[in-house]
Amino acid sequence: MQLRLYAKVLMGFLCITTLLVSGCASVPMASLAQDSTAKSFTPQVGKASLYIYRDEILGSAIPMTVIVNGKNIGQTASKTYFRLDLLPGEYSIDSLSENTSSLTLVMKEHNNYFVWQEVKMGMWMARSLLQQVDEKTGRPGVIESKLIKTQVADKEILPLGSTPPDATFNKLRQLNQLRQDGVITEEEFKQQKGKLYSSKEDVMKVLTGGVKNPTGKKSSGKKVCCSKA
Repeated sequence: MQLRLYAKVLMGFLCITTLLVSGCASVPMASLAQDSTAKSFTPQVGKASLYIYRDEILGSAIPMTVIVNGKNIGQTASKTYFRLDLLPGEYSIDSLSENTSSLTLVMKEHNNYFVWQEVKMGMWMARSLLQQVDEKTGRPGVIESKLIKTQVADKEILPLGSTPPDATFNKLRQLNQLRQDGVITEEEFKQQKGKLYSSKEDVMKVLTGGVKNPTGKKSSGKKVCCSKA
């Protein structure tokens, strides 16, 4: 009886091991041109580049889900990577497999950041461990891997603690209406507006309905009066 049980356990272990080291998970890939651009390691202006790569063969048949600040960006497979161009700030990264591995990092603009999704042997399937590595270590891992197409646009992933633009714009419209109705004073409006926005450009986007000077011409700053008939 014990011999049969041992044989079943051994057979199950061999099946799991075979699954972990053989086969290949299928994930949606980016174009060769996008892969080449990503491997230039040049961050976009005003942003930081985040590379999440998985360069091991172990567990190649197991796709692993990656979540950044609550957004499911997709799954990795063996020898694949993500590149995200994000605004500076704090980001939380989760890798979901047999376990959940989490990592938080603060990114500064014009810098590259590399996170290695290490694959480990699990009880029933592959496990993972996220580790931030330096550029000297991360670049080779990315270069030998292929770029994955993300499920969400980079602009949808905001730093932790930031407010989505649409929500902020709606708040300003509400404040503007309260000012027009006489509920709040001009001074109170300016104070509240200052808390919502850090730049005049964002304010102008709201007041002009999201269109920045459609003529493309600079304003002279002069008031225009009615012309004489």
